[in-house]
Amino acid sequence: MSKERARRRAEREAEAARVRAARAARLARRQRRQALLRKLTPRLKGGRTGRMFARRSRAERAGIAVAGAGALLLIWMLVDTIALKVGLTALLVLAMPALVVLTLDRRT
Repeated sequence: MSKERARRRAEREAEAARVRAARAARLARRQRRQALLRKLTPRLKGGRTGRMFARRSRAERAGIAVAGAGALLLIWMLVDTIALKVGLTALLVLAMPALVVLTLDRRT
């Protein structure tokens, strides 16, 4: 009877070893596949982008520049006195960042 139990125990252990080996092989394949995907998938760089205006798209930055230049052009063409031209230009320079944030901010 003990020889029979020993044989069955050996069979169970052999089957468990086969199952563990198959599971380890599947896990190794999955890890290799994930490592390959990680290597091939492009990642976004974290942190700072190194650009001055990273929050705005190129079109938004162009729009801001054209609107500012247009406003300056209108001020300098339509206003008569030089003091008023300088004052309005200074007001535009000070008010432009606030206007940009109010009109183009994405956090709303």
